[in-house]
Amino acid sequence: MNPPDIKTAILAEHLTRSFGSLSAVEDLTLSVNRGEIYGLVGPDGAGKTTTLRMLAGLLDPSGGRAWVAGCDLPEQSADVKTHLAYMSQRFGLYPDLTVDENINFYADLYGMSRQARAARLEALLDFSNMRPFRKRQAGKLSGGMKQKLQLICALIHTPEVLLLDEPTNGVDPVSRRDFWHILYRMLKSGVAILVTTAYLDEAERCNRIGLMDRGRILVQDSPEKVRRSMPMTILAVHCEQSRQACRILRHGLADAASVDLFGDSIHIVSRDPDQTAREARTVLGQENLVIQDMRRIPPSLEDVFVNTIATPQEKAPARPSAKGSSRPHASAGIQGAGAVQVRGLTRRFGDFVAVDRIDLTVSAGEIFGFLGPNGAGKSTTIRMLCGLLSPSEGVGTVAGCDIVGQAEAIKQRIGYMSQRFSLYEDLTVSENINFYGGIYGLEGQRMSERQAWAVRMAGLEGRENQPTRLLAGGWKQRLALACAILHRPPIVFLDEPTSGVDPLSRRRFWDLIYDMAGRGRTVFVTTHYMEEAEYCDRVAMIYQGRMIALGSPRELKNRLVDETILDLRCPQPQDLMDELSAVEGIRDVALFGAGLHLKVDDAGIVEHRIRRLSGDLGLSDVTLTQIVPTMEDVFVALIEKEDRRHGKKG
Repeated sequence: MNPPDIKTAILAEHLTRSFGSLSAVEDLTLSVNRGEIYGLVGPDGAGKTTTLRMLAGLLDPSGGRAWVAGCDLPEQSADVKTHLAYMSQRFGLYPDLTVDENINFYADLYGMSRQARAARLEALLDFSNMRPFRKRQAGKLSGGMKQKLQLICALIHTPEVLLLDEPTNGVDPVSRRDFWHILYRMLKSGVAILVTTAYLDEAERCNRIGLMDRGRILVQDSPEKVRRSMPMTILAVHCEQSRQACRILRHGLADAASVDLFGDSIHIVSRDPDQTAREARTVLGQENLVIQDMRRIPPSLEDVFVNTIATPQEKAPARPSAKGSSRPHASAGIQGAGAVQVRGLTRRFGDFVAVDRIDLTVSAGEIFGFLGPNGAGKSTTIRMLCGLLSPSEGVGTVAGCDIVGQAEAIKQRIGYMSQRFSLYEDLTVSENINFYGGIYGLEGQRMSERQAWAVRMAGLEGRENQPTRLLAGGWKQRLALACAILHRPPIVFLDEPTSGVDPLSRRRFWDLIYDMAGRGRTVFVTTHYMEEAEYCDRVAMIYQGRMIALGSPRELKNRLVDETILDLRCPQPQDLMDELSAVEGIRDVALFGAGLHLKVDDAGIVEHRIRRLSGDLGLSDVTLTQIVPTMEDVFVALIEKEDRRHGKKG
């Protein structure tokens, strides 16, 4: 293998890694230039993490060679570590050290002087909003805040090569935008960045991407060219009752390759879009569902991902069998009343108010979304509702049980799936199911039926005796849900259940959520994927422990965002952010997928100014479209509004 030229920071040729008979990475070839972001995307278990570990010098390849920052791997594995930063999915933090102490520990490892780290640290604390938590121990941070702290530790020095394994997993949209802004600034200093991500909108921001499955790269090119590689057409359908319409179209369209919810629209993948459009209008018309809008749209990377990776069986919606199905109890205190009813719910930790006087009612059979930035109080609220944490103040009931005096009764009448999936890694699939069945008092024939149902629902037939630690993320996720609802509880609490799993697994998981809600079960879910918020009947937004918004996704978009938003598309839009921020009439510029979202005072005047700026910069292919705010726009706008309001007070 010849060494790469000076522009190439990472070069892998025919890289292979086997674990016994399992080929995790097979004949992988890729390159990343200095000043380039390369995104590696693929389903759980595709081999992405194994690839990064080999390039970081932590794992020797079974075959092939790699050059990273001028070092020949695996011979120079020890030398390469001084030229790169590697952020793994597992937290490399010391729980007993404070935020500041963890950061200084990593700065010491990289040999940074106190002066060199000071300015860098200030910028990183600002982007992550971690400044108020500098003296808190890492072990006492929320999962999302731990993720942000690890980002800071990885970026405290500026390496030649940056390897990031799903770095924004579990991080809220505001921090994700800021994080990518920092990555773009690092590119200008010539850093080469190789990133794996489960967020396909982030993959849109990479210079090039590789779509990986079963250890092989299937296609690699610019995001635009990868999107164009999809041979079929996407029809986007907007309907008032999108969830019901999606279910009807899945069963009623004969020629569609796939039908899926995507945010507040339905994406139909079709080889004959005209015929499919006629069929869709007929099928929905027979059910008296009105199509508000139907149009052809360019495929997103998620559309390409799902239709490239998924088998026909995987594209089909998950349908739990009737035998041992999850029909809810007709429980006293649930029917005809709120499944969750709380007033003045408050939790303090010393002088810190984590949850501040929340009033909330959630109806039986409702999918209720709970949104907020990292550290806003979402997980603390859920733990109080699940009887795992006593409130400092407030009253209420969950599943008809008092949250203060009947915590143990609540635990028997709910299902709870935490951010960490609550599985025992050293137990097999069957042993995990049996363990949770025992906790819920299942035995004999009833236990056998529920175990068979759980294995089917998780798609783990034939893997019953496999250790759980060897399962890919999507399988662990579905197994954790199955264990949480073995006893058929009327209410299920899901705390960021899809964090870090691939889009195909997320879609299948939401099919299961719809099935549960359709059977009358209440689903209370937190998420950082804003398109998932669109799937909820109602959403509440919490910030700094306080409820700042409540309503259906449509209500929040229509009532709570009064800004005019322009969607700007052009090659390398990140390079225009500074120039656009200086344009009069533009109040905010933010990354959004492969483009930018601009908050403006007057769309007509600003568009004229942008056209003039584009001409001055020699850009001819800039498109501007005024759009309805997305849930991510709503999320960001509400957080900024709260910050401004409290900033004026302070």
